Amino acid sequence: MGSNDKFAMTLLGKKILVTGGEGFLGQHVIKELLARGVDRKDISVPSAASCDLRFYINCEKAVANHNVVFHLAAVTGGIEFHTTHPGNIFYDNLMMGVHLMESARLAGVEKFLTIGSATEYPTTASLPYREESLWQGLPDPVHIPYSMAKRMFIVQGAAYRAQYGFNAIHLMPNNMFGPGEKFESGFVIPSIMKKILDVKASGADFITSWGTGKAKREFVYVEDAARAIMLAAERYDKPEPVNIGSGEEISIKDLVTLIARFMDFKGEIKWDHTKPDGQLRRNLDVSRAEKEFGFHAEVSFEEGLKKTIDWHLKTVYK
Repeated sequence: MGSNDKFAMTLLGKKILVTGGEGFLGQHVIKELLARGVDRKDISVPSAASCDLRFYINCEKAVANHNVVFHLAAVTGGIEFHTTHPGNIFYDNLMMGVHLMESARLAGVEKFLTIGSATEYPTTASLPYREESLWQGLPDPVHIPYSMAKRMFIVQGAAYRAQYGFNAIHLMPNNMFGPGEKFESGFVIPSIMKKILDVKASGADFITSWGTGKAKREFVYVEDAARAIMLAAERYDKPEPVNIGSGEEISIKDLVTLIARFMDFKGEIKWDHTKPDGQLRRNLDVSRAEKEFGFHAEVSFEEGLKKTIDWHLKTVYK
């Protein structure tokens, strides 16, 4: 265990609410809960269609009689979605989180965990990003609506902890990837995979990727991220946010080349320089997660990528 062993919470026997439980990360979090012995009947997963968490009354209903809340639901996507839907992204994410945390506090929830993002960091912060630098500036302009809404959960959680003793924690994972991520999510790995599959089906001999390929990204395998969430829920009880990452970094150019090789695509890779690269680098210092609750990533990027591609080929394009 990490250094915070004096705080230890078992999830067994707890009534657990997982918002976004039908989504990419949520499915893996539920799988991890079950693997740890949590009874499926103790896990509630409200659907977006029947429980719109932007409205407080729905949040009240969702948290009633629950001990632990994993707030994973989010409105997000790739660069294009963030560019075209900034209003939706800010309002929906802010309202869901603020209402849910307030209703959870009033309902006597024992632990409230929110998931943020590495995009919360200011572009001016030194690399690798350390949690202490989070408030030194603004995030990348494209991500401000999403990232500032997420940052507010740190503020709300710290304020509730100070006034009410409410146990709210905030995790900031870097780019997650793995089996179950939808092609239409707009994120880089599934987008590249879909382009290659579409091009192979059409008989064309090239794909086109955004930007120059020079940007570098850190990726964390989704099963590792789900395990980090479990460890933090069980062992972490502080207001400071915590990075969740792998410590591995790869350029987008090398990433596309690697996916093409694993998918046996031998065509040309073209780069559309009129499209943005996004932030050139965004990697995390992950020492706090190791120190506080004993987390470190176990799945290497190449191993995780092979598993991801294999799952998609067997499940989506069987």
